[in-house]
Amino acid sequence: MNYISKLSLLALFSGILLTSCGSDDDNTPVLEVTPSIVETAQATPDLSILVEALQAADGNLIDVINAGEYTVLAPTNEAFAAFLTANGFNSLADVPTDVLSNILLNHVITGTITSTDLMTAGAGYTKTNATNADGDLLDAYFSTSNGVTFNGVSSVATADVEASNGVVHIVDAVIGLPTVVTFAVADPTFETLVAALTRADHTTDYVGTLSTGTQPSPFTVFAPTNDAFGALLIETGIPTLGDIPLELLENTLNTHVIGFLNARAEDLVQDQVLATLGSTLTVSLTDGPQLTDENGRVANIIVTNVQAYNGVVHVIDKVLLPLL
Repeated sequence: MNYISKLSLLALFSGILLTSCGSDDDNTPVLEVTPSIVETAQATPDLSILVEALQAADGNLIDVINAGEYTVLAPTNEAFAAFLTANGFNSLADVPTDVLSNILLNHVITGTITSTDLMTAGAGYTKTNATNADGDLLDAYFSTSNGVTFNGVSSVATADVEASNGVVHIVDAVIGLPTVVTFAVADPTFETLVAALTRADHTTDYVGTLSTGTQPSPFTVFAPTNDAFGALLIETGIPTLGDIPLELLENTLNTHVIGFLNARAEDLVQDQVLATLGSTLTVSLTDGPQLTDENGRVANIIVTNVQAYNGVVHVIDKVLLPLL
């Protein structure tokens, strides 16, 4: 074989290889990569302020979210604008970065929770990654009775935006750090309790006091259910909540609140005497967590550790009374 023939053969062989490679490239499927939570926010124009907030806040939140699996409740730009106005901030830069971080973490739930999961549950409490002064994770109350809402103030506008490390639900309001009042108002289990706290003839501003983040907070609140109040009216023969004498009502409400203490279920011990703002209560753990008032009436603690920023709520099945 002469030199020219060798070159011709080499050229032919090279052409075959190039053609084969080109053909393979044309048939290679394009892999679609699901963006992360942060990438999803960055690619969504209406979440641009959320991205700015994540960058500005303490705690390297972008790295934190990238490193785990989360459900993020993502407020829109309009939601952030309303939050800034309502709280007297001219811009995002005016929000203290530690406060901003905790508020953002109040929109971050560990694990993936889809709208189907929420609808199946119906209503309830879930832990966020925000914390109180003791480092306890805060709760959020969700309800699906009218769409999907959180803490009674923020509704899901766009659900189930899939991300590689979780899911994003776009919401229409920033979810502030909850107080014990937040849960009382948001959860219909406590409608009668709210009515009792807001009766027009009170000498004490219960809602204002229990909403504060300063002294006498933190609070421990033992919150009776609607059924508990209904049973009290039957037990006492009082026709309606409005007919309860004011002094008795206020002393009763005071007996369900401890000031200057965030007493979680794990802090309660057998025969512990709790000094409330009214009468004392005694703890029993023998038959599950129970409270006994000074009249010997016993309430079961049926839900524990609903954590707010300014205190903790335990749900009870009987209204406790001051010494009669």
